[in-house]
Amino acid sequence: MTNYNWGMIGTGWIAHEMADAINDVNGKIYAVADVNEEMLKKFAAEKHIDKTFTDADAMIADPNVDVIYIATPHTYHYDYIKKALLAGKHVFCEKAITVNAKQFDEVHRLAKDKGLILTEGFTLYHMPIYQQVKQLIADGKLGDIKLVQVNFGSLKDYDPKNRFFNKQLAGGALLDIGGYATAFARTFLTSQPNTALTTVKFFETGVDEQSGIILKNEQEQLAVMALSMRAKQPKRGVVSGTKGYVEISNYPRATEADVTYTDGAHGEAHETLIAGDADQALRYEVRDMQRYIDTGHDDGQLATSHDVTHILDSVRNAWGMKYPFD
Repeated sequence: MTNYNWGMIGTGWIAHEMADAINDVNGKIYAVADVNEEMLKKFAAEKHIDKTFTDADAMIADPNVDVIYIATPHTYHYDYIKKALLAGKHVFCEKAITVNAKQFDEVHRLAKDKGLILTEGFTLYHMPIYQQVKQLIADGKLGDIKLVQVNFGSLKDYDPKNRFFNKQLAGGALLDIGGYATAFARTFLTSQPNTALTTVKFFETGVDEQSGIILKNEQEQLAVMALSMRAKQPKRGVVSGTKGYVEISNYPRATEADVTYTDGAHGEAHETLIAGDADQALRYEVRDMQRYIDTGHDDGQLATSHDVTHILDSVRNAWGMKYPFD
């Protein structure tokens, strides 16, 4: 696998984890950018990064940079992705990749036109257990898939000023945690949903605090999702078919899948699939990103992100919830 010069934008907690992963897989990080010079210098020293930039645009313009990693609030993603692609850089961006489908479609086309890899940071796209589950389904062992149930509840402290609840920063459960649930659902639906039924409870700042979402596609498969920013839930997904179902706990970084095979109303058989290491989740992301660049193909990952982004838009439209920049 080829090594690449990564340039990182942002030094928050996920950037710390990702820096460790890049160092482990790639050997070194070329550069990092952050407007906070004190945090920037501390981060660079801790992660052994020689080049620092207080201006991300200057780092993007550096001809030695191959890949841009973006770990900023959602509202900055689109601008940095676009600048990086126009500069001929591959891009790995944390979720949500953009705040709406219009932005996504633009950078999607741009990446395609430029022949560059653009990837969204959903760990579940890269965990090895999902290859086993997909193969199980492809082999027909669960029969015809009928229903996907998935939830994500995160108990955020009550703080209307926090970015999680800030409408100016694209806050709310849907973009912060809902993308994971939607990516899980879309992974196991045969086609893109064309119907979305949903209800929402808004936080006092106008962002979505919690919601229930039902999706249906042309095959009449259903996905049922529950999201909350003020109530903890287990991260659990269930995929059900005519011959059985599979339960995946901690699905963003899952390593096990519990399979139940059903025989009508009489009797059951069980199997547990095991693969991967949750602590290696971000390293799987880095390895896959570098493989995508090596091969010029992303295994359909961006196509899934396209569908997820459009689903999130349809749900928000049903709520009538708009961000100032929509």
